[in-house]
Amino acid sequence: MSSERCAWVNSPDPIYAAYHDTEWGVPEYDSRALWEKLMLDGFQAGLAWITILRKRETMREAFHGFDPEIIARYDDGDRQRLLANPGIIRSKLKVEAAITNAQAWLDMREAGIDFSDYLWSHVDGSPIQNRYSRETGLPTHTELSTALSKDLKRRGFKFVGPVIVYAFMEAVGMVNDHEVTCPRHGAVQSLVR
Repeated sequence: MSSERCAWVNSPDPIYAAYHDTEWGVPEYDSRALWEKLMLDGFQAGLAWITILRKRETMREAFHGFDPEIIARYDDGDRQRLLANPGIIRSKLKVEAAITNAQAWLDMREAGIDFSDYLWSHVDGSPIQNRYSRETGLPTHTELSTALSKDLKRRGFKFVGPVIVYAFMEAVGMVNDHEVTCPRHGAVQSLVR
């Protein structure tokens, strides 16, 4: 399988290939898991994704399992604890965004909006099945990711620009962007509800 993986799997680190082979593009429907993945994509802004993969477990621990109910109540002590932790991405803006985003997630829930239903409604409940190849390449954003980004920002979310949102959509299977020659393209396509 390694010779046919998507071209972006270019790290010798086995964690990168494992992520591609088991997670990337698999449709995710759990609201809390979706929120965590959106936060991780926000933390990735300006960094290589492998950095996030290497720090993901430490970040989960530091951010209380990415539980929005806990994070929404973080105080200055929590902020300082996070910014002093070398095992995570220590960006004040990104830490603040995670807290703000937890509050926005809770606001949506309190308004009766399920985060999963909200996200998946943007693709009519079913993953978009793209047919990209190494020759055509992948887009960094689309009209859909731009529209979703604007709506998330309107709801109070931060670090959710169109490029971040598109990377998130790929990661959680809202779009299947495995190259057509990658064995995962068909495998992920078969997971459609």
